[in-house]
Amino acid sequence: MANKNYLILFTSIALLILLAIGLSGSTKFRSIKSGKTKPENIQSENIPFERENPPPPPAIAFPTSSAPIPSHVRFCGEDISLERLDMRERFDRELNALVYLHSTTLLYIKRANRYFPIIEPILKKYGIPDDFKYLCVIESNLDTRALSPAKAAGLWQFLESTGKSYGLEIREGVDERYHIEKATEAAAKYFLDAYRRYGDWVDVAASYNAGMGRISSEMRRQQAESALDLLLVSETSRYVFRIMAMKEIFENPKEYGFHLKPGDLYPPVAVDWVEVTSTIPSLATFAKKHGLNYMQLKDYNVWLRDTTLVMPKQGDKVYRIAIPRKEDLYYNENRIRVHDAAWVED
Repeated sequence: MANKNYLILFTSIALLILLAIGLSGSTKFRSIKSGKTKPENIQSENIPFERENPPPPPAIAFPTSSAPIPSHVRFCGEDISLERLDMRERFDRELNALVYLHSTTLLYIKRANRYFPIIEPILKKYGIPDDFKYLCVIESNLDTRALSPAKAAGLWQFLESTGKSYGLEIREGVDERYHIEKATEAAAKYFLDAYRRYGDWVDVAASYNAGMGRISSEMRRQQAESALDLLLVSETSRYVFRIMAMKEIFENPKEYGFHLKPGDLYPPVAVDWVEVTSTIPSLATFAKKHGLNYMQLKDYNVWLRDTTLVMPKQGDKVYRIAIPRKEDLYYNENRIRVHDAAWVED
């Protein structure tokens, strides 16, 4: 009797198991992102199903293309061929570096709209090729407060000794390496001196980085006729190609992926000049007197390096302090003057 009861119990359990298996086989369950399961024949708009075999993600999400390299470039009125292998590859390196430093190169173009109108007439006054403005770009990024680890300062990155030798006043409270107009005049005088020595603007540009002494001695030692043929430290070897690559982008920004509207550019700021012949004990007070705050005064007169302006003990010195016009201190898209139409899209 007991065995019969066990047989009946065992048979009932077996039937229940078979019934459960049959019910579960009538619908298929699939995994979804939440980790839960859902029958395949039940539709839902809110919970998407994963694909059974999703395609693998690309190794590189954003394709990168090499910038097109011209067969030659024009610098200071001279055609420079890039057909020679090393010349092409050196230019290629600098061009691609600048093209893919998107935000930085974009900033250079924006700043150029403000500072090129100041720099260009001074270069022209001294007979310096206009292309040397791009040397200024790579020297300082057109940052008026630029100061290198070697203590070269200002837009043209003069060392103190070189700045003084070209007439810039550098003393406590005053550093004319940060004075845009005066530093540009000093740079132009250097270029003229170097051109008298070399008679070639490419060599002049290379000497601005390495010094005339180094370029001259290496040309003699290596029996080279051009600075582009010299074996130099990496910084100097790349220097002129970086200038030329910068010019290429500035003249063809859209070809290299830079698309700006007039309102994106930094507008020139008109200033009035105030002549000062006596000590200013507080530049903050001086700024308020002329309708500015201290920061605004120092922004447009970076050469003032202290909170006061103390006159030299000897001689009658006259300083000209720039006072930006109030209407130019506020953004007005309709008043922005585009310096170079190639930089913007209509």
